[in-house]
Amino acid sequence: MNGGTAVPGEKPILDWLLQQFPDTPKARAKQWIARGRVSVAGVIIRRPHQVIPDPGDRLTLQDRGAMALEPVGGWQIHPRVCLLHLDSSVGVINKGPGLISVPAPNCDLSALSILQDFLVGRLKVSWRKQSGRTVPPAWRRLVPFPVHRLDQYTSGAFCAGMNPEARQHLIEQLKTHTMTREYFAFAAGRSSVAQGTWRDWLQLSDDEMRQQVVSSSEGTAPRSSARQAVTHYQVVTEYQLPGNSGFITKLRLRLETGLKHQIRVQAAHAGLPLIGDRLYNPDYRLGAVGEPPIAFPRQALHAASLTLEHPALDGKRQTWTAPFPEDLRRLETTLNPKRI
Repeated sequence: MNGGTAVPGEKPILDWLLQQFPDTPKARAKQWIARGRVSVAGVIIRRPHQVIPDPGDRLTLQDRGAMALEPVGGWQIHPRVCLLHLDSSVGVINKGPGLISVPAPNCDLSALSILQDFLVGRLKVSWRKQSGRTVPPAWRRLVPFPVHRLDQYTSGAFCAGMNPEARQHLIEQLKTHTMTREYFAFAAGRSSVAQGTWRDWLQLSDDEMRQQVVSSSEGTAPRSSARQAVTHYQVVTEYQLPGNSGFITKLRLRLETGLKHQIRVQAAHAGLPLIGDRLYNPDYRLGAVGEPPIAFPRQALHAASLTLEHPALDGKRQTWTAPFPEDLRRLETTLNPKRI
């Protein structure tokens, strides 16, 4: 699509819109476009005089109330997926633990595939008064594209671009660190300081299944594949375990970079391995000697909030928060009486 001089078979989107809705006053059609109600193949176009080829049935006028879905409390579209936000550029969900983010060769079921199934009508909302709800028909041609990932056993806020242009816009925000991702974690041990920043060089294993912290000299050596990871942390609460057997610390973490297993490996390197982490916390590894400090089936890590610049709203920043899943709520309830 371009905004230049028309060539044969091309004309402004305003003309195509008026052709589809011939009884509509031109001023009203311009308002529809400016307010983001007109899209072509799922891409919102806000300039009435943008020149495009004949869009055919790909030109869609969204209902006034369908510009964005912001379901109060979220829409439970699957036992492990809650829809937090949806529009023609961005989809945000709260992913449950145990579900991969995007389809993999050995597993078709993912957060992304579930969102796609909901869009095309294969799934409906299954939560209380919202039961049976689906998206407006105009949005059923939208396709979610991956932007980032959460580990399979990490829960929380996960976003998708709903068209290729929006996806690229969101990926650029990740590259420039302007997308803000905040997490909560429960870690074994205590931090010597209340807040700070972890800056480490991470080296991915040959099979790409595990990260390792290496020295700065190794990380910056010629031909090194190590990458720097930066995570800002803050101690929220400390809990003392029974019999003075140790402490668990609740951390708030903000990613500046976003490498594979970043929080998990950096926390372990800092002496605060995550509760339930079978990879980086030795107390939870298969064959570990003794019992772990507290039983938990996965790494106690949750992507709590996501802030980004909306690709179609001229720099407007929006934030979505993802409540704890049931297992983390139970964990916090168990720990709370021991709070110090």
